[in-house]
Amino acid sequence: MTRSLAALVDGAAERLVREGFSPADARVDAGVLARAVLGWDVATWLARQQAPVPAAAPALFEAAIARRARREPVAYITGEREFYGRPFRVTRDVLIPRGETEFLVEAALACVAARRGAAPRIIEIGTGSGCIAVTIACEAPGVRLAATDVSSAAIAIARENAIRHAVADRIDFVEGPLFAGLDSEPGGWDLVVSNPPYVARRDRDTLAADVRDFEPDLALFGGTDGLEVIRALAPAASRALAPGGSFVMEIGAGQAEAVRGLIDACRTFASVRMQPDLQRIPRIVVADRE
Repeated sequence: MTRSLAALVDGAAERLVREGFSPADARVDAGVLARAVLGWDVATWLARQQAPVPAAAPALFEAAIARRARREPVAYITGEREFYGRPFRVTRDVLIPRGETEFLVEAALACVAARRGAAPRIIEIGTGSGCIAVTIACEAPGVRLAATDVSSAAIAIARENAIRHAVADRIDFVEGPLFAGLDSEPGGWDLVVSNPPYVARRDRDTLAADVRDFEPDLALFGGTDGLEVIRALAPAASRALAPGGSFVMEIGAGQAEAVRGLIDACRTFASVRMQPDLQRIPRIVVADRE
């Protein structure tokens, strides 16, 4: 009997379970990788999963499953991750977009909306894949942005994603740390957005292998305590913001009070708000400049 695609996925899921994956995760990962190999969307898969396996598919699928069995993230195997309803190109040069970072985008868009039609000057620090800057540009068609990153490889991926979503003409990508390489004067920005590295290096061994062994250290770790980049970023954002501007940043679990202290120490912010994620962990900081 000719083997069906569904049976091929069943066998791959069983292999992943033997490698220590939960049955639910194994099933999802095997299905996603099968669709990626075939170039099918979910609807096509549902309609054709009982079809015979195409001749070239088994070898490609086996290679993908072998990579996943070694804990390589699915997004790096497929080269793509969805964020805010849009597909984004990802490689091992950039952090994989997370669902909680969509809260950062929502907070930034709320700041844009609060300006009541005035086009704000926006900059993202540490753009990575560009998912934040590109999403803001897509959701707020009237705005222009700048986006910086210390990694030239990340800048290339971000620019590729901006082109893919037809907003490259409204985002200036700049290689360099924080605000370096930009011509703007102090106080030249209305909104500073960032998802900085905030994982404590001392916690490296507690991370899942998917994260620890594959995602870029540069985008993950913020020094020994996770706050090294934020210590530099908070005062830099304070100097960069115009009066009435806002600083919106994602932070890690347990960092809220320390980050509040760093922002308060700038002595230029009139208010600091902490917004929780779905687990009620303070995740997004919104600090408004006096």
